[in-house]
Parts: sequence; structure tokens; C-alpha cells
Amino acid sequence: MDLKGKVALITGAGQGIGKGISRALYEAGADIVVADIDLSLAIETAKEISFSLNRSIGVRMDVSNSIEVKEVTDRIFNEWGRIDILINNAGITRDGLLIRMKDEDWDRVLDVNLNGTFNCIKTVLPRMLRQKYGRIVNIASIVGLTGNIGQANYAASKAAIIGFSKSVAREYASKGINVNVVAPGFIDTAMTQQLSEEARSDLLSRIPQARLGTPMDIAFAVRFLVSDEASYITGQVINVNGGMLMV
Repeated sequence: MDLKGKVALITGAGQGIGKGISRALYEAGADIVVADIDLSLAIETAKEISFSLNRSIGVRMDVSNSIEVKEVTDRIFNEWGRIDILINNAGITRDGLLIRMKDEDWDRVLDVNLNGTFNCIKTVLPRMLRQKYGRIVNIASIVGLTGNIGQANYAASKAAIIGFSKSVAREYASKGINVNVVAPGFIDTAMTQQLSEEARSDLLSRIPQARLGTPMDIAFAVRFLVSDEASYITGQVINVNGGMLMV
């Protein structure tokens, strides 16, 4: 999967799944912009994945801030001339049963996960239209399809991303822009590493492959979707969950 000459912007890429995606796309030849709200993590990831710093940079970007998103993307276009690939991976959780959920926890999760995806796509889309080429992958979640106790806000944001992605895919399919979704199951990241042994064992018992996924499991699916091999795929949700959900 040759991505040479392509410029990829990955949000929430300082660690975890975003870091894995950055590595996979870099190794396929793309120039990488590692964006994260934590600048030090973004720079560290850019250095770690890269054999050449000319092909990988780390930037600070709060996806929920539309002004900041525009400033960062303008910088990318000014320095590199294009953005061919956009991966909307940035996301947060603020878990709690609905009856106890604070308004600010609901609002913040929707603001980052859903509005952040909207901000990035709306900002990058006009340039992709002029290029007559674009590959967008939005990272949802298995809970956006199944729901999950204590995650009404998170599940709502991820379900909304799926519907939003299909709408954008329909609007711009004839313009050379593909929009797809990858919905991870439970991935071995800092978030799941905080689970108790009991909770982890219960979780594994519900996964047919009997293991958590890795960030690279998600990264390889994303790499396929942004490659020429997937040029006829748009508006799809790719579930990567070890068989936990089969649809």
C-alpha cells in the first residue's frame, strides 16, 4: 500500500490508536502530521515513528476549537501544500450512569468526539475538493453500535459519527473523496489497562478471539481504507473487534 506523496493529518495521535495509525501510514510512505492536545506527546510520537523529521511533525490541536483547527490546517497547507488523508481519532470519555451524569460531562464528550470530527472535516474539505481527492477515516467504537452501561455520552457521540460519516460520504462520493469509519472493539491502551483483573477477565470472555485488540490492529484497517486498494469503498463501517460484534 504505497502512500508516497500523500500528506496525512491524524488527530489524537500522541498515543494509543492514533500513534499506531501514524506509524502505519508513515511506514507506507505518507508524510505525517501528528496532532494532539498535548504538544509534547505529539512531538515525541513524530520523532519516534520517523526516520526523517521532514516527513513527520507534531502539532498541538484542540479539535473542539474550530479556530485552532483552522490555524493548524492552514499551516499544513502553507508548508506542505495539501492534506490528502484525514484521520479523526481524537476522543475522550467521561463515564457515569445517566442519572448521575453532569451536563458538562455530556457536553464535553460530544464537543470533542463529534464536534471535533465535524470541525476537522469542514475545515479540510474545501481543499480536498479543489484537489479532487481525499481520504477520510473517522474512528468510532463498538459501543456506538451496541451501547454500553455508563457510557451514554460516549456511545451517543460515536453513533453520531457513524451517521455523520455516511452523510458526508454520500455528499462527496462523486468528487473523489471517500469517507469511512473504523469501529474498534476493546483495544489494549491506557484506558483499558486501568480495568481491574475481574473486569478484564469478564471482557475477554465476551471476545471470541479471547484477546484485546492492539493499536496496530486498528491502524492496518485504516491504512487499507486510505489506500488505492480501497478506492471503491466509501460510507462503510469496518468493525475491528475480535468477533465481539458481528453484523
